[in-house]
Amino acid sequence: MTLVRVMVTAVAVLVVAGLCPATAQQSAPPAPGQAAAQNNAAPAAKVGGDVITLGEVEQAGRAQLSKLDEQRQAILEEKLDEIIGQKLLAQEAKKRGLSVEDLLKAEVYGKAPEVPDSEVTSFMTQNKARLPQMDEATLKMRIWDYLRAQKVNERRQAYVQSLRSAGDVTVYLTAPVVRVSVSSDGTFVRGAKDAPVTIVEFSDFQCPFCKSATNTVKQVLDKYPGKVKLVFRDFPIPSLHPAAPKAHEAARCAADQGKFWEYHDVLFEKSPKQSPEDLKQYAKDLKLDTNAFTQCLDSGKHEAAVNKDIQEGSGLGVTGTPTFFINGRQLVGSQPITAFQKIVDSELAKK
Repeated sequence: MTLVRVMVTAVAVLVVAGLCPATAQQSAPPAPGQAAAQNNAAPAAKVGGDVITLGEVEQAGRAQLSKLDEQRQAILEEKLDEIIGQKLLAQEAKKRGLSVEDLLKAEVYGKAPEVPDSEVTSFMTQNKARLPQMDEATLKMRIWDYLRAQKVNERRQAYVQSLRSAGDVTVYLTAPVVRVSVSSDGTFVRGAKDAPVTIVEFSDFQCPFCKSATNTVKQVLDKYPGKVKLVFRDFPIPSLHPAAPKAHEAARCAADQGKFWEYHDVLFEKSPKQSPEDLKQYAKDLKLDTNAFTQCLDSGKHEAAVNKDIQEGSGLGVTGTPTFFINGRQLVGSQPITAFQKIVDSELAKK
């Protein structure tokens, strides 16, 4: 992998993750399924006369273990797709009396779009601050290699997909459905109260990924009228966004006057401008009783409620924002609408 690709890939990973991290990454626990194979009643430790069972430990780590199960499933699905692709290419090559390499030359390398000089120049301009220092000719060649590899990979995926659509492929691998119990009592709901699908969102009003996710969630609610509702939970991350906790308190002060969602929308629209003066100005713009709002905000009336949400989120394994639970199934980061649709559709199919 070239130096250019390493640097660009690192940047892409941060963007694709779509997550404001609340904690540093920790080392992974044992592989999923290892602990489950043991007896939940078996002792894991003894403190004085108190025995701690394996079941208690698993219960305490249920959210993290669920994430590992999901990661394992994602790896299995990715590798299965790779093997299916390899089989399809081998079968097609045999059918046409070619080697796999000759088939790839004809259908992938020969049909992948070329990389024009203008695209190389545009890439250099857009990523100037992140590119290594070297002579321009060498840098252009490395960028060309990187962009060409992308186009070849896209063409290969498209070709394999065409073989898969026309071929006889049956997938038996199924994903386990992992749920956690998430409370929505005393929180703020947008959508039909009796909707069969509930999206609980742990969010931070100053997190840029939360801001971008609001539009996606709105699209989901619009696509499934009466079938999906959104429940908002507080999860400000003061280590990243020092003004966020007070903004969450302000939203609850607005809720006291029946305008939580209006204030919620303004906070994300104006983010990251959330100084105490800004928060009070937004209340004035929404024609709230500014005296009551100011007294509520300055008194810290809702600080305990915000902290309670943070504690509950942490207990569920929330380590960054936005984190969603769709009928208890976790979805992390600012994901595309297709990621929401996949879970929502499967939940509606069960109903």
